[in-house]
Amino acid sequence: MSDRPTGQPPSRVVAVLGPTNTGKTHLAVERMLGHASGMIGLPLRLLAREIYERIVKQRGANAVALITGEEKIIPARPHFWVCTVEAMPLEREVEFLAVDEIQLVADPERGHVFTSRMLHARGRFETMFLGAATMAPLMRRLIPDVEIVTRERLSSLTYAGSKKLTRLPRRSAIVAFSTEQVYAIAELIRRQRGGAAVVMGSLSPRTRNAQVALFQSGEVDFLVATDAIGMGLNMEVDHVAFAGIRKFDGLRTRWLHAHEIGQIAGRAGRHIRDGTFGVTGECQELDEDLVEQVVEHRFDPVQAAEWRNARLDFDTVPDLLRSLTQVPNVHGLKLTRTALDETLLRRAITDDEIKRIGRSRGTIMRLWEACQLPDFQKTTLDEHARLSRDIFQALTGKRGRLTEDWIGPRFADVDRDDGQIDQLSARLSAVRTLSYIANRPDWLDQAQGWRDRTRALEDRLSDVLHERLTARFVDRKTTALMRSLNDRDVSLAEVATDGVVTVDGEAVGHLTGVAFRPETGTSALANKTLKTTALRAVGPEIARRLGRLAADPDEAFSLTPDGHVLWNGAIAGRILSTATGADPFAPQVRLLGELGPAPARERARRRIEAWAAAEAGRALRDLRRLKQAVETGSLKGLPRGIAFRLIEAGGLIDRRDVERDLAALSQVERRTLRTFAIRTGVHSVWLPGLMKPRARAFARAFVDLPLLPASEATALHPAPADPVMPRALSALGLRLAGKWLVPVEALETMATARAANAGRIPDEALTTLGWTPDQAKAVVSALKTERARMPDRPGEAPRVVKDSPFAILEQLNAPAAPRTTRKRPARRRAKAAAKPA
Repeated sequence: MSDRPTGQPPSRVVAVLGPTNTGKTHLAVERMLGHASGMIGLPLRLLAREIYERIVKQRGANAVALITGEEKIIPARPHFWVCTVEAMPLEREVEFLAVDEIQLVADPERGHVFTSRMLHARGRFETMFLGAATMAPLMRRLIPDVEIVTRERLSSLTYAGSKKLTRLPRRSAIVAFSTEQVYAIAELIRRQRGGAAVVMGSLSPRTRNAQVALFQSGEVDFLVATDAIGMGLNMEVDHVAFAGIRKFDGLRTRWLHAHEIGQIAGRAGRHIRDGTFGVTGECQELDEDLVEQVVEHRFDPVQAAEWRNARLDFDTVPDLLRSLTQVPNVHGLKLTRTALDETLLRRAITDDEIKRIGRSRGTIMRLWEACQLPDFQKTTLDEHARLSRDIFQALTGKRGRLTEDWIGPRFADVDRDDGQIDQLSARLSAVRTLSYIANRPDWLDQAQGWRDRTRALEDRLSDVLHERLTARFVDRKTTALMRSLNDRDVSLAEVATDGVVTVDGEAVGHLTGVAFRPETGTSALANKTLKTTALRAVGPEIARRLGRLAADPDEAFSLTPDGHVLWNGAIAGRILSTATGADPFAPQVRLLGELGPAPARERARRRIEAWAAAEAGRALRDLRRLKQAVETGSLKGLPRGIAFRLIEAGGLIDRRDVERDLAALSQVERRTLRTFAIRTGVHSVWLPGLMKPRARAFARAFVDLPLLPASEATALHPAPADPVMPRALSALGLRLAGKWLVPVEALETMATARAANAGRIPDEALTTLGWTPDQAKAVVSALKTERARMPDRPGEAPRVVKDSPFAILEQLNAPAAPRTTRKRPARRRAKAAAKPA
């Protein structure tokens, strides 16, 4: 029996052979479109879909048919057929026929299919086989009239050695040989380099195309893939890095052959752009001889093609098995190893029920068809054999077909899009099995309806799987920012009216005044990229804002009670306050944010400090005037000492602290104090102008008040456990009375009520104050004067208070006699001391 093509009409047979990136597939498509009809067989469903869509764009959907095991798109009168090699409808006559990657005749699993096409598939006018140059000797032996056309690679390929995953150049493809390894590498790339697209042969065309689009668009700079990229998938890859050079071929884990490495590495570089390849991760360096073979595209020729008898005998099961094991009688062909369909057949005929049914030629053919069901789900042999047997029994049953009762529950099991990547991938594999069945109208009732439903479900699951892959392996924000950094283009940076800053459509942070708050990244790389992008995108805008801030008038600024300086309503800085209180007339300001030129930031900070000092002079006018009088020496004697205490305390002191000085004041000195708006009450000495809302709010910004409330007219507040500095109390207009904080006005109101009612506080006064009798009693008790702090008895020398500013002067003048004054009656002296100034 001869395996050479016989009975075929005259046809020009051309073998276009050469390494990758020689434009072989493009040439075949162009040649096919030059004929009235044509058919091309491709090794992958993914590649078939890509070529189909390319031809549709040129000739329209009505002119092109797509046929794969799981998908059939056949218009009414197609002129061109794009198929996987196994699904080529060879019964249709076309003018042009092509088979891509013909070197797969040596593949142990699928090689016999490619061999059958090489020997028997012909176009009426032209037949073209595309593949590696290693096929030339074998094709000359098997097809004597073949024309060999060799093509040279359009660009050079060089070896770049070993690189760490984190050091790989942009536009790199990392090749691994297991799903787990692909996912692990993609996860590492996401953390270290922003993200990666994922391409595997098991992905649906829709998912694969969406992932490739991520890479092609530049949204990610890395592609992690299996060796599926070696089969003609066209991508803009500059470097191919092998994460391993061992793969499981279905039987065992073996080293990659040199021509396999060359097929994959050859995907680096496109058209006339050179490419590189190397190793990464734990993959060891490639041998020098191997590198030389890949670079020079010099591989051992294919010695033999896998072959299985294409003319099977279905008279009986033994005849079928005998025809499957027939040995080729042509040099250059070798009997292929036992394939999955033959294994399923041998298992099936051990079943008594199948033996009973499968006696006629028709049922044996049905059994063989059921055994040829592809194992898309990669299940166990027992489970796949069970599915094949169920299909056979349905096809040979009363209905002669699979019914809705059979496919409906199986479809319902996978008709859901929740779950993670592995679950979605498993459902997609199950849908591929259902799609294969639905594309066999002789197997299934209402096959067209189920084809539509499985196609729609596959598209939906593919979209969800793409989203899950992208969410897991791509940090979109980081990759977008890295792309903008690589492009050196910040023109796409925008600042919205609400302060949100975006770069290339991705939010990178929020700009408030002159302070930029970047978004928090999901990794160290994300944070670094955000900060770098902020410096480039937001830096110029902040520099412009700093310039405007330094030039704006005072009306553009305001101060909040918590110490924030507002510039045009936005926080621009903060007063450096302390618990003891900062000097409001010489304020220190911290400018918010870190971005912007240092000189511009310094000018902006000084502008804010100048405004704050001027505002202090306006809001704390009385305190400012009193301070100037002390500093210039306008105030002398006892008034100077009292003024000094007021300034130190922020405008409010306990009268007991200066009682002796007050008692010693002359009428002229009292009038002098009144000219500086100093009020002397029963319990306090203070500047009433500082108790106004504007002055109080301004003063609060200069002291640290984390727990104290804002003062109300008469309300009592519990005193904090920690001591409160006098300046903090003054900023709130409060006095400490035992365990209560009391507004200064409330103390004077209470004193007036007591004086009018013989030392008793009437209920009406308590109601006005809002105090309870117990609270009033506690306040009065706390205000009782200790003997050491009471005024001197008549006839005694005035005693200098220990912490008075005149204590040192008293020590220096200790031998001197006290100043003699005209004594007044004790009753008049006490009355004068108690009289408010």
